[in-house]
Amino acid sequence: MTVRARLAQVSAGAVGSRVFGEPFETPAGTTVIPVFRVSDRFGRTATPVGVFAIHDGEVTWRAAVDETRLALVAELIGLAAAVLGTLAVVRRPPWPDLSRRPRT
Repeated sequence: MTVRARLAQVSAGAVGSRVFGEPFETPAGTTVIPVFRVSDRFGRTATPVGVFAIHDGEVTWRAAVDETRLALVAELIGLAAAVLGTLAVVRRPPWPDLSRRPRT
């Protein structure tokens, strides 16, 4: 397959940077259409965005959730909170100043 044929294939089903996959039907009678986002100029990398589900004439959108990204964000927020808490304690300890000062 040539590069031009591949680009024509990607741009034929693309809306902006989204590509719609081949629809398929489940045993329950729901038609599922996957949607991907093309990350590469040549259409080599596609990440899932979600699916359109058509059942009894009603269309619903189900977004794909990346749990790895959510876990990474939660860990970074926890790390930032720990660093800020440590800096607050080191800069000004929560206990009172017990050093003795001479009276003048």
